[in-house]
Amino acid sequence: MSFHQGPNNVNSYSLQTTSTTSNGVRETGLIDKLQHSYGFINCCDREARLFFHFSEYNGNLDTMKTGDAVEFQMSYDRRTGKPIAIAVVKVDQSMISTETVNGEKCNGIIVQEAKPTKAKNGTVQNGQDTMGRVTYEHSGECFFLPYTVDDICDSLIKLKAGDHVHFTIATDKRTGQVRARQLDLVESPTNKKQQGVVCSMKESFGFIERSDVVREIFFHYSEFNGNINDLILGDDVDFCVQNRNGKEVAIEVSRLPEGTVIFEDVSVNRIKGKVLKELKNPNNRRLSDPLGGRLIYETPKGTMEVPYGDKDQVGEYTLMQGDFVEFNVATDRRDKLQRATNISLLEETFQKVGEQRESGLVASLKEGYGFIQCVDRDVRMFFHYSELLDPTHVIKVQDDMEFTVIQDPSSPNRHIAIRIKPLIKGSVSLLTIHPQKYIGTVEKEPSTHKTQSKSKDSENGSIVYDYDGAIQKIYYSSKDVLDAKNSPRYGDKVEFSIAEQKRNGVKVAIDVRVVLRNITGRCQGFIATLKDNYGFIENAEHDKEVFFHYSSYDGDIGELELGDEVEYVLARKSSKLSAENIYKLNKGTVAPVEIQRELGQLQGRIIRPMRIVNPDQDEYSGLVQVGEELNNEAICYPYGITSLADKRDFLQKGDLVKFQVAAVKDCGKLRAVNIAASRKYIRATVDSVKGQFGFINYEVEDGKKLFFHMTEVHDGAGITPGNEVEFVVVQNQRNGKYSACSLRKITESRRPERLISRLKSMSDESAPRIVVIRQPKGPDDTSKGFCMPRPIWKAPT
Repeated sequence: MSFHQGPNNVNSYSLQTTSTTSNGVRETGLIDKLQHSYGFINCCDREARLFFHFSEYNGNLDTMKTGDAVEFQMSYDRRTGKPIAIAVVKVDQSMISTETVNGEKCNGIIVQEAKPTKAKNGTVQNGQDTMGRVTYEHSGECFFLPYTVDDICDSLIKLKAGDHVHFTIATDKRTGQVRARQLDLVESPTNKKQQGVVCSMKESFGFIERSDVVREIFFHYSEFNGNINDLILGDDVDFCVQNRNGKEVAIEVSRLPEGTVIFEDVSVNRIKGKVLKELKNPNNRRLSDPLGGRLIYETPKGTMEVPYGDKDQVGEYTLMQGDFVEFNVATDRRDKLQRATNISLLEETFQKVGEQRESGLVASLKEGYGFIQCVDRDVRMFFHYSELLDPTHVIKVQDDMEFTVIQDPSSPNRHIAIRIKPLIKGSVSLLTIHPQKYIGTVEKEPSTHKTQSKSKDSENGSIVYDYDGAIQKIYYSSKDVLDAKNSPRYGDKVEFSIAEQKRNGVKVAIDVRVVLRNITGRCQGFIATLKDNYGFIENAEHDKEVFFHYSSYDGDIGELELGDEVEYVLARKSSKLSAENIYKLNKGTVAPVEIQRELGQLQGRIIRPMRIVNPDQDEYSGLVQVGEELNNEAICYPYGITSLADKRDFLQKGDLVKFQVAAVKDCGKLRAVNIAASRKYIRATVDSVKGQFGFINYEVEDGKKLFFHMTEVHDGAGITPGNEVEFVVVQNQRNGKYSACSLRKITESRRPERLISRLKSMSDESAPRIVVIRQPKGPDDTSKGFCMPRPIWKAPT
């Protein structure tokens, strides 16, 4: 824009606007604003802003711009009476100044960094404080002066908080405000290392509890000097502090040896006090205040109160209001705050407050908790390891304990043990022992196997004894036996004491020892049944069976077979007789028999199977009738497991059999022996084998394949799907299901059945003997058989 001034225009404006002029004093100023035909000037020597018209400018309007230094004379507007500038002339910039600068250099310290007026993207940071601050001392007083980035002499230097600088003081002529100008860096102190403890760790950053002030400071994992995976919560570190975006952050973080950083000083002397406020509220919840607990103690100056937190206690047991405690006082080096620490409960608490204490023995221990058998209560009391008054004590089962019982805050219907104190071994006894000794007979031995019964009496042994003419029964356990290697057996006479349980008055036998062994207790019999981990023994009289567990056999159970002769001791456990201390005997030791050969081999029919085949019958032994037709008047012979030619053959009612008769040598009783079933063998192929059982492609009922067990396979032959086998179909008398027994694998080289039977009779001593009644004779009627020399055939010539 260009302006062309003429004499007419200027004179016209001057005549209209100017009434009077000033006294001719010229002033200086800076052009502050320019509009279409006028502008404004800021006075340099006073706080005023004067209007001027372009017609009053003596110079080239095209070169006039905001910020130009001008000289002018003040006048007044004729119409409004407001001051205006006239006779405006542009002058050299160096001739004017709005400030008075003190030439003396001052020393100060940067306390706030100045920020650039423009951001990195070129935008003006409106509304933000870009001024820095420098502090200096004068006449004992501390002053703060503002400065900008433009006031720094060297534009390449960035002044930071803590830097020492030289500067001059400038006073604004218009407002009288002072500021720092011409700042020069004198000294940039090294960043002092601070110390602290890592108190929080996140995904990529963490926080450090500072040791110089009560404050946490942020740090990024990239600032750690080392492998960040080695840094854990609670590590001592040192670091430098840097101001970023107006916030302090930790940089150059390094780990220190454990124990380097100390936050507080702990008093040496122990102080006795009393709990005024406990940490937990009535609902067993921690207070939000980290130092929510309060202790009081007496000093020469009066009663003092000191706080404490959940980490200030020696152990984690429950502290209650009114407890007498002993502690140290810790003083924080940063803010001098005191708190109680190393708090321990005094023994005198229980006497002074009248707390009811109970005693008991540790019954069981789990992970972090356990149960105590109370002396005065017939319950096992729950407790947590944290309630031990001595946290270093290693708790064990049967430890003697003293404790307090309270209602569980989390479960109103349950009680728990707290404030648990270990006692000297033997201090607690659950029993009242009677001094008198008693003699009795073992009626049942304690069970050595786990049972599913919830009754403890089923696991304990029992003794019957005479007390004042009345037969009494008392129970005992294995731990009540004095000599575990010489445990009482069924029928043994024993000596014992009686102990009465304090909690319920139940009497038990203790200190049990054998006085006289039951020498008539050794029995003999035959192995009748073998299952997975147990079996049954048929007694020598062949009329009963007794249970036994494999653990009771003295030897390799894998060598035991059906029909083997054994010796054992009867013992009563879990209300049933069982065999213990089982030893294998030589064949022919138990109830040997003599075969009645004059009777020959008989044909018969099973009219009653053994109880192992039909568990519902009362009689153990089976019964075989002479003759194939049922006849009530026919002769019958009993039989047992030793009577079977094949011990694994389950003879069923109605089966046709062949047998011999033998007499027991000791008593002469007759019984059937060498019983072999006359069954029809069926041939089929094996469908599948699954471990110890399988199925045969033979349908008996409802289209189902026939089941078989691998123990029914003769000679332990390997059976695989597709093999051809021959077998006998039998029916289980208990559940009515059919299965295959006496399985024989068919091979291409298999001998005929008649030859197999003959080979068996030759190898089995108990099988029927073949008696030669006539030797074979040859053609010459001699006894040498076919041994005549045979003429050699010659071809005709």
